[in-house]
Amino acid sequence: MLALALAVMLGLFGRDVIQSRVFGQERGYTFLTDIDRWRKTQRERVVRARYDLSLGPQLHDLPLEIGEWKGEDVPQDNIEVQILLEPEEYVYRRYRRADGKILWLSIIGSRQSKSFHPPQICYDAAGWATEIASEEVRLDKGAFYALKVGAKKDAWTHIVLYFFLYPDYLRDQSKGVVLFKVTAPLGVSEEETLELEKDFLRQIFLEAGEHL
Repeated sequence: MLALALAVMLGLFGRDVIQSRVFGQERGYTFLTDIDRWRKTQRERVVRARYDLSLGPQLHDLPLEIGEWKGEDVPQDNIEVQILLEPEEYVYRRYRRADGKILWLSIIGSRQSKSFHPPQICYDAAGWATEIASEEVRLDKGAFYALKVGAKKDAWTHIVLYFFLYPDYLRDQSKGVVLFKVTAPLGVSEEETLELEKDFLRQIFLEAGEHL
């Protein structure tokens, strides 16, 4: 019985090691994703990305040209982000497509719990009305989930998709956690705006599933 228990433990541990390995650009980079920072949900999935999105300075190496999208870094003039959240890595960019559509990409990476809070908190504090729901993001192979935030204030409406990336099933905070968020102003419809954001995400994430 002891031998069987050890075999099961080693099998589970081995699975975590395999899922946390970085395979390189040819095969992509594997991460665990979920819509909640504090607990595991039924929306947890394993995703394979084109780029290394683990916590580290290479987050800033995400290309400025992704598919049909061309981006530019936005100056970090929000001092509150640095003072209150103290992220180890913070990427903030604006991407534009040839048809004039735009979105903002925010990436926060840290080993501290204080660096993360639901983005809707900032909208609520600024007087925006928000609605929250989970949203499926279908890829060429499989799908994963993001939290969708619809934020409205006066004539403005923003649609946000965000999720968290972990290096493996253990979710060890000391290995770093990354918040990945895209935001776009409402276009013709919410569906059209969501598809815009999903098109961008499909340029970055290759496949997803409960296991890869």
